Amino acid sequence: MNKKFATLAVAATMCAASFAGLVGCDDAANDEFKVGFIFLHDENSTYDLNFINAAKEAQRQLGLSDSQILFRTGVEEGNECYTTCAELVDLGCDIIFADSFGHESYMLKAAKEFPDVQFCHATGTQAHTSGTANYHNAFASIYEGRYLAGVAAGMKLKELGETKMGYVGAFPYAEVVSGFTSFYLGAKSVCADVTMEVSYTNSWYDYDAEKQTAQALIAKGCKLISQHADSMGAPSACEDAGVPNVSYNGSTVANCPNTFIVSSRIDWSPYFVYAISAAQKNEAIDTDWTGTIATGSVQLSEINSKAAAAGTEEKLKAVMDQLKAGTLHVFDTANFTVGGKTLSSYLADVDDMGDFKPETEVIKNGYFHESEYRSAPYFDIIIDGIVSNS
Repeated sequence: MNKKFATLAVAATMCAASFAGLVGCDDAANDEFKVGFIFLHDENSTYDLNFINAAKEAQRQLGLSDSQILFRTGVEEGNECYTTCAELVDLGCDIIFADSFGHESYMLKAAKEFPDVQFCHATGTQAHTSGTANYHNAFASIYEGRYLAGVAAGMKLKELGETKMGYVGAFPYAEVVSGFTSFYLGAKSVCADVTMEVSYTNSWYDYDAEKQTAQALIAKGCKLISQHADSMGAPSACEDAGVPNVSYNGSTVANCPNTFIVSSRIDWSPYFVYAISAAQKNEAIDTDWTGTIATGSVQLSEINSKAAAAGTEEKLKAVMDQLKAGTLHVFDTANFTVGGKTLSSYLADVDDMGDFKPETEVIKNGYFHESEYRSAPYFDIIIDGIVSNS
């Protein structure tokens, strides 16, 4: 069933109901533009809250009414995503966004079934190979933000006279590996002898597991903790222990005033504004869109001067200027080794066909070209200096 027939079916049902005085046919036939958002969790997840805030900001910028914006929270990475898509289509949505990697196959299924609706999926990998015109992926060069956050971490370690830090990861996926590697390289650019231990929770959102993992890393001697995990578990563990923390997806300074340093995040509002505006005008939406610092998609929070090393703000501004100018590449192969060797070639699994077979050369001109051949990260290398424990 495509959107036209699904909407007509709902309208007919509503018109029938109007005879009982429940609703008017004029409301049912209203074709005002509507936008649907599907979130894995709710505002209690820093990851989903970041998306929710971006959606509200896009609504503000575009002047959309509350009746034009439909939020669905707590949508699991399973068939519930598909049924939620179908529900939003029936409610008249012209474009639908989803925020979690595991939503992708269900979003794609819905896109094929409802070709008159645009489906935009964050962090996904299949749009550029699916051949589905109304299905789109988006991500941002957050590795640059992670690198900047790592610089702040390195400055703090140097101030403390320490070299070991820990990282709470969700899953051993390329998105997480890319993030913690860029964070590590940022720290290494300031604190040359830094090492990092990564432990995974195997969950995107698990307060207890994230807190316990951070506590275990601290017990092993890690003097600074960062994370790719969505709860306040790791920051809370750091505040309790008095260990500096670099968070993700938003400042935690209100709850962790003594240990929070800085946070990097993707600001999704530029993408939401772009894609919704295109859909309103019946214009093409990029199949695979990558936001950057220049588009306002990569953001750092305010620096907490109480916890950050002296001179952090000035240092981050200088490094950001280099990233903007293209004179600094996060994954410059001169700055890391794998098994003691410098990489001159690497095939990545960019065309995600489900076979996990690498096919794309991604090292050119002396650096790994992350998020250029598709928006979602594909850096999946464990480099020297990082110990990864699944």
